[in-house]
Amino acid sequence: MDCKMKKVIGIGNALVDIMTRLENDEILNTLGLPKASMQLVNKETSDDIIRQTSHLKTELSSGGSAANTIHGLANLGIETAFIGKTGKDEYGRFFRDDLASAGISPLMLTGSSGTGKAIALISPDSERTFATYLGAAAELTADDIAASLFNDYHYLYMEGYLVQNHDLIIKAAETARGAELKICLDLASYNVVEANLDFLKWFTANLVDIVFANEDEARAFTGLLPDDALPVFGSMCNMAVVKTGKNGSLITHEKRIFKVPAIQAIPIDTTGAGDLYAAGFIYGMICDLPLEQCGAIGSLLAGKVIEVTGAKLGISHWTEIRKNLGN
Repeated sequence: MDCKMKKVIGIGNALVDIMTRLENDEILNTLGLPKASMQLVNKETSDDIIRQTSHLKTELSSGGSAANTIHGLANLGIETAFIGKTGKDEYGRFFRDDLASAGISPLMLTGSSGTGKAIALISPDSERTFATYLGAAAELTADDIAASLFNDYHYLYMEGYLVQNHDLIIKAAETARGAELKICLDLASYNVVEANLDFLKWFTANLVDIVFANEDEARAFTGLLPDDALPVFGSMCNMAVVKTGKNGSLITHEKRIFKVPAIQAIPIDTTGAGDLYAAGFIYGMICDLPLEQCGAIGSLLAGKVIEVTGAKLGISHWTEIRKNLGN
């Protein structure tokens, strides 16, 4: 596939994912974590959850929603960078090294707190619930955003989890827009949307070119089911995607609507499905493909990643994907 190799820069919470497989959902109730949600927790709670799940199988991976998407794009051959903040600790070194090994330019800063951790509790039905300690990631501020960061890039990909810092997310979007980048926003989690609804509506309408949401986030944002939510998003920004799980995805642009099916997959863990969908979709846009094909590549990546634990695909998976895409 002959693509115009435009560059993508991401900004988000730099987190190390601790993937933990649950035997049942009882522990979610014990911990007071609503299933399928993302809850921000303090260091003490994070450490307590790790202790209470220490008997379960875990895997470590560099994570954070935007970083996962940037990893996906890098594995598709797109030139990428990532802006985030980690602690001066082993987890921080792990995160930075993982970016560099994937060919991602690590535009990383160091905070005074420890590196953030996202404990992903994976239910037997493959749904995941996050307890996230932001740590140093929360120390990323508007003052860290310089216009020079966006030189020679074409897309800025932002995660909705940054919404806890309005000044930061506005400064990043406005600075990138001043450099003529397209702004992509993923809404992150339904409870994040519920807690920041008025701001996210303003932000989407004024500073976003492409918005990504799953059906729960779309309902939290609009109060509507996906088919009815899509035109609402479309009236606010240039392009919108609503992901509907096994039913595929819906895309709108210039009042046109496209329906894209999901691929057949055997789900093990849904972590990273939305992040990888966005990577595939943006890759298709960079390649100037029709929107249905952009969505199909997104569906391909999402379908592959839910068949593994965590938000990362292995070398063999990426080799197969790139072969299917003709590169």
